[in-house]
Order: sequence, then structure tokens, then C-alpha cells
Amino acid sequence: MRAKLSHRINGALERYFPERRLFLKSDRETRYIRLRPGMQLIAWTGSAGLVAWTVIATSILLMDSIGAGNLRSQAQREQVVYEARLNALSKERDTRAEEARIAQERFNTALARVSSMQSALLSAQSRQRELSTGIDVIQKTLRRTMNERDDALAQANLLTAELKGRTGSAKTGKSRAADAAGAVGFLTTALDLTASERDRSRLEQQKALSDLDKATLDLKLMQERNDRIFGQLEEAVTVSLEPLDKMFRAVGLNTDQVLKQVRRGYSGVGGPLTPISLSTKGQEPDADGLRANAILAELDRMNLYRIAAEKAPFSMPVKSAFRYTSGFGPRWGRQHNGTDFAAPKGTPVYATADGTVVFAGRSTGFGKLVRIRHAFGIETYYAHNNKLRVKVGQKVSRGQRISDMGNTGRSTGNHLHYEIRVGGKPVNPMTYIKAAKNVF
Repeated sequence: MRAKLSHRINGALERYFPERRLFLKSDRETRYIRLRPGMQLIAWTGSAGLVAWTVIATSILLMDSIGAGNLRSQAQREQVVYEARLNALSKERDTRAEEARIAQERFNTALARVSSMQSALLSAQSRQRELSTGIDVIQKTLRRTMNERDDALAQANLLTAELKGRTGSAKTGKSRAADAAGAVGFLTTALDLTASERDRSRLEQQKALSDLDKATLDLKLMQERNDRIFGQLEEAVTVSLEPLDKMFRAVGLNTDQVLKQVRRGYSGVGGPLTPISLSTKGQEPDADGLRANAILAELDRMNLYRIAAEKAPFSMPVKSAFRYTSGFGPRWGRQHNGTDFAAPKGTPVYATADGTVVFAGRSTGFGKLVRIRHAFGIETYYAHNNKLRVKVGQKVSRGQRISDMGNTGRSTGNHLHYEIRVGGKPVNPMTYIKAAKNVF
């Protein structure tokens, strides 16, 4: 039964796969191999399957290469935008701080000028009061002197008349009258001088009032300009701080603790800004001073964010052409604690944040491993390297080359296994990379 079934199958296949013989000839004999239709069908099916598998595998590899190229280009563009925006924010911060300082200096100058004008006005008013008092005293003295002069003239006339009646001469009375007239003339001259001084003081007072009005107008215009500058500064600081704050919150970091730690450990140029200090003579600072200090506090916060961004792993470990081969999460029934970047052997690997190298050598499973400790309890792992370029205890900066990609340890090909651990617990590295995507 089986022979008949086999014969029928071979008979049906002979129309498409006729029986063939493959001759094998040597020096002594000639042999042949009979290729039945069934064997030819099996060989043809295997060849077709192999070709189909080759076409499918090639298509998958091409699709992966195209996708990796797009991701690499996107990562490079994001890196360039990140650096450009960070530089722009730094320049904008310096420009706004300089404008605030200049505006505060101009305000202080105007305030000093107004204070000087007020002092001059008070001095003129005090001098006017003194002159008015002096004029009143002189007028009283003059009236008393004139009354005494009239009395003296009347008495002189009586004495003259009496002297003339007795001696027939009034020379002595005239002499006294001349003396009295001289005294009155002296007092009149003194009164005229005092009145002139009073008029001059009034002119000075009017001029001081005019200067005060002009200085007040200048101060008002300067205040309006300061309000516009402060408004622009406040808006720019708010727009700049909001995405930075969201970036740190997106990766689960407490922003208050981050800024506190950066401020506590800061040293060098570019750190916390010093508030504006004004001499208020024991009084409370004015509104502009408080507003300027508030802006400086926000600029200081933005500067601390800039420093913190250098200490947290927000950048990419691979900048050359690469493709993602495995992400964070379960893989083949086990937890995969990082992200894999595949690229040719020797591709540069870079530190994703400032930190200190705490391990550089071979580790079971990881192969040649670099482990860097960063601020905020964060560590990054760079595994399966071909060559290490850093040593334990070495300080590294974000973007510094630390190793070359390889295939050491438990690995099936050249790639970088990249991990981020916070407090010893693995987290998804793409969370940090994506958090900075819309900021830098």
C-alpha cells in the first residue's frame, strides 16, 4: 500500500520534477546518484525557503538601519539644539542681569539727585526763614529808630528854639539832626540789602523747585522704563525656568533638594548671584530693589539648574551612528536594566554627566565596565566595552570620552549596555533622555 502511494506521488511529481541522475566519475569507475522527484521537491522547497528567509532578513536589517539613522540624526539635532539653547539662556541671563544692574545704577543716580535737590530746597527754605526773621527784626529796629529819630527831632527843635532864644544860634541842634539823619540812612541801606538778599533767596527757591519738578519727571520716566525692563526680565526668567523645572520633575528628582545640594557644593565662577545691596539708612528696601532682588533670585535658580543639568545624565552616551537593539524592561523572561546601543567596534562612548569613576575594569556579565557616580545619588553603567579610557577615582565631565564600544562579557555583538541607577535602583535611561528632549 505504501509502495503504491509512493509510486503515485512520484508519478504526479514527474511532470514537474522528472527523475534525474547525477554522475560522479573517477579514474577507476563511474557512479551515479538517482534524484527522485520527491528528493527534488524537498531540495527545491528548502532552496525557496532559504531565499525567502534571506529576503526577509535583509528587509529587516535595512529597516533597522533606516530607523537607526533617523534616531541618530534626531539625537544629533537634539544635542545641537540643547547646547545652543543652553548658551542662549546663559547669554540672556548675563544680558538681563547687566541691564538690571545698569537700570539700578541709573535709578540710584536719579535718587541721589532728587535727594540733593531736596536738601538744597530745605536749605533754601531754612535760609529764607532766617532772612525773613532778620528782615522783621530790622524792620522793628528801623521803626523804633525812626520813632526815636522823630522824638529826637522834636526835642532838637525844642532845644534849638530854646537855644536860639537864649543865644541867638541853632548850630548844635542841626548837628544832632544831621547825626540822626545819617543813622537813618545807614539803616535804610541795610534794609535795602536785606530785601535784595530775600529776593535772591526767593529766586533760588523757585529755581530749586523747578529743578525738583524736572528731576521728579525724569525719575517717573526712569521708573516706567525700569518697569518695562523688569517685566521683560520676569517674563524671560519664567519662560526659561518652567521647562527646566519640568525636566527634573519628569525624572522623579526633587527640584528643591537638587538646587539645595548644588548651592551647598558650588565653587567657582558662574555660581549664585549676589543680591543688590542699597544703603537705605535703616529703612526698608524700596519696591524696585525688592523686585530686582527677586529677579536675581530667579536668575540664580536658573543658573543652579544649569549646573545641575551638567551633573545629571540627560545626554546621550553614543553620538556616532547607532541603532537601538534592546530597551529597558523584561527580555527573554528576565529583567533588562538598561538600554542597548549597537554600533561598530571602537565607537566612542561618552559620559552623560559630570562625576567620578568608581569602577573601571572587568565585571562578570558586563565585560569591561565603567561605572560613574554622579550627584543626587545617581550612577551610570557603561558595559561590554572593548577599551577603557578612564581610571578609578578620575573626575570626568559630561561629553568626555570614557571608553570604546566592544563585545566583551555576556554579549552577542558589538554594543553598549547603558544603565542609570538612582539610589542603587535601576531606572529607564530613556526617561532622562526624553525629559531633556523638549528643553535643550
